[in-house]
Amino acid sequence: MIPFLNLKRENDRYADEIKEAVNRVIDSGWYILGEEKERFEKEFAAYCGAKYCIGVGNGLDAIRLILMSYMEQGAMQEGDEVVLPVNTFIATALAVSQCGLTPIFADCDLDSFNIDPASVREKISDKTKAIIAVHLYGQVAPIEELKEIAEEYGLKLIEDAAQAHGAVYNGRRTGNLADAAAFSFYPVKNLGGLGDAGAVVTNDESLHSIVKALSNYGSNEKYIHTYKGLNSRLDEMQAAILSVKLKYLEEDNKRRKAIAAYYSANIYHEDILLSSISLPDSHVFHLYVIRTKNRAGLESYLKNNGVQTQIHYPSAIHKQKAYLECADQLYPIAEKLQDEVLSIPLYPSLTDSEVSEICNLINNWKNI
Repeated sequence: MIPFLNLKRENDRYADEIKEAVNRVIDSGWYILGEEKERFEKEFAAYCGAKYCIGVGNGLDAIRLILMSYMEQGAMQEGDEVVLPVNTFIATALAVSQCGLTPIFADCDLDSFNIDPASVREKISDKTKAIIAVHLYGQVAPIEELKEIAEEYGLKLIEDAAQAHGAVYNGRRTGNLADAAAFSFYPVKNLGGLGDAGAVVTNDESLHSIVKALSNYGSNEKYIHTYKGLNSRLDEMQAAILSVKLKYLEEDNKRRKAIAAYYSANIYHEDILLSSISLPDSHVFHLYVIRTKNRAGLESYLKNNGVQTQIHYPSAIHKQKAYLECADQLYPIAEKLQDEVLSIPLYPSLTDSEVSEICNLINNWKNI
């Protein structure tokens, strides 16, 4: 069996360093808001090419804290609208809703799967205050087009970079492409911890200060609470683990790109479509997603031949019960993709022989 993702095998590669880091934290006797968090924040900000990083509890909170900070600054208020892709994980929309803001969905591009700037432009209203650019599956969203729209209408542009650690666009990494960026370090990510974790990255000093306080009960000084904040802090254990894994992120992303390049060159089944890549370094392949009209047939065939797959995502957000009020809205590209996309295994410890076997199996599929 070739698993869709083998996290044990992934983390075994740096197990000794991780155990050393964990032991260091245990021996320190300090587990929240300590030196490990500060160290990782500096390292990750530098990696992204940005001034500031605030480690938080998870990726959902990272988006939520950015929006809360803008609300504290007066840049938006409850009832205002935020445009985001309908084809993404629901956390992006949940963060908007949980701030009392209104998510407005835009359709996506059929080839890249990322948000379609033309659809974004159609969704702008007098109440729009921000655009969230999700770098879906690891590929940078059409950031220049989105910047133009944001500047034209005076909007905040926020990166949801939960799937795109280390992706580069015109010489700049994710985390340094917009007003602020939200990252997740969920274990399956390109840079993943051994539990929930996330970060806000920005060059905005004011936003940095407010997010830092908001993530710590709205406080910058013990028992002095400026804001109605959250308890969402990157703990010392996860920070120490992430510092270890950050050292290997570039190498791991390079391996992901090599596997993806092999797939793109060697999957040639006439009934399977591959995604497009805008620029060589703009995709770090958190996922490798293919399309076919007979997804159930291919999924079953691969499973029966020992290859696990997943579907990202089987239902666009407007079709989820949580957003029942949007069920009648039409997003033809997202709805087409939700019926056709299939993610195949791609992670750094995947062997060359496993990659070759997956290609051969896919090419030999009899689409009946």
